[in-house]
Amino acid sequence: QVQLVESGGGLVQPGGSLRLSCGASGVTLDYFAIGWFRQAPGKEREGVSCVSSSESSAVYPDSVKGRFTVSRDNAKNTFYLQINNLKPEDTAVYYCAADPRGYGCYVYLNDGNMDFWGKGTLVTVSS
Repeated sequence: QVQLVESGGGLVQPGGSLRLSCGASGVTLDYFAIGWFRQAPGKEREGVSCVSSSESSAVYPDSVKGRFTVSRDNAKNTFYLQINNLKPEDTAVYYCAADPRGYGCYVYLNDGNMDFWGKGTLVTVSS
């Protein structure tokens, strides 16, 4: 059974940083695309980062580019989202996801159609 488990969320002041982690079990992520999504209260889910198994660089929407960095450690079967210069509008539940089908990050970020999902971790940015 495939499980993805996020950790690292919490309450952070504006301008602060967080690193979210997503650990996987029941699957080896080496050949999976991995992504991070978020959903703020009252808003639709938004893709915020993705790295495919074949792409050499990550993909980010303009809304987070320069502040969000996704990385993966295949040896630990874990991937991460580093968020810097947090803003109140970053407040959301953050979800990690993974998919083996090789559609490409622009597709994944646009439609969120990834096979495996974590349950989410809440990030609250407030002073």
